[in-house]
Amino acid sequence: MTATRPPDWLVYISMLALLLTAAFGRREDADAPPPPPPLGAGEGAVLARASPIDPAVMIRVRARSGPDAGVAFSAADSGVWLTASQTLAACVHPAVMVGDTEGEVTRVAGAPVGPVAVLTTPAGAPALPLAAGRLRAGELAYAAGYPRGRPGELALRLLGRGALNRPGRGTPGVPVLAWAELGRTEGLRGELSSLPGSPVLDGEGRVVGLALAEAPRRGLIYTTTPEALAAALAAAKAPRAPQAAGAVITRDNYGLAADDLRRALRIAPVACVSR
Repeated sequence: MTATRPPDWLVYISMLALLLTAAFGRREDADAPPPPPPLGAGEGAVLARASPIDPAVMIRVRARSGPDAGVAFSAADSGVWLTASQTLAACVHPAVMVGDTEGEVTRVAGAPVGPVAVLTTPAGAPALPLAAGRLRAGELAYAAGYPRGRPGELALRLLGRGALNRPGRGTPGVPVLAWAELGRTEGLRGELSSLPGSPVLDGEGRVVGLALAEAPRRGLIYTTTPEALAAALAAAKAPRAPQAAGAVITRDNYGLAADDLRRALRIAPVACVSR
């Protein structure tokens, strides 16, 4: 018995249906796992003793003046940090926080260069390497910091370059990278206060920019360019970390990778403190 061959039109429709199912079923979101639970008092004490920052240079913070101003990341082992200039706008005494009540009061190294400010402390944590070379649209990256005052991270896809408008007529826009948000820490909802200064890392753990602002309704995050980071360090005559690959970061592990960086104090909140 000879099998009846289906008509060509039915074959074409079946193939088209399979292609459409694959296209619309493609997972584009990249939500991270839940944040880890807070450390107990005993565990926190052990981590404090093992901190890469010498306890002798830490201060006891009596009070924070409002919410955290933003985030900084270590750019050199000797105590050089990069953050967003806007985090210092109303901050008389900024401190890089290494715990809930302990931090290092910082010194601003020179005048901020555009959207990037350089902070220095008496001691530092292992630096994050800076990326070299141009980025291409479609690349993935991951922002790690303390959005809304708690540990959290975002998965991003690069859309391209643009300019972020600044207040004042005739003021030139700040060159930025525009990223589409693909996912975020589970349970992290709403607008992302304290996002500025959070480092954005490529798949090899290198910093490609730091977060400046978000457009919540459009699902966009704006960051500095890699060139802006290098220019700020050069203007402050500050050393920079060697251009080497860090830990591999993917859609599946970026939550855990960000936790490791925060616990190593390579990424830390910046708070305005009373002295």
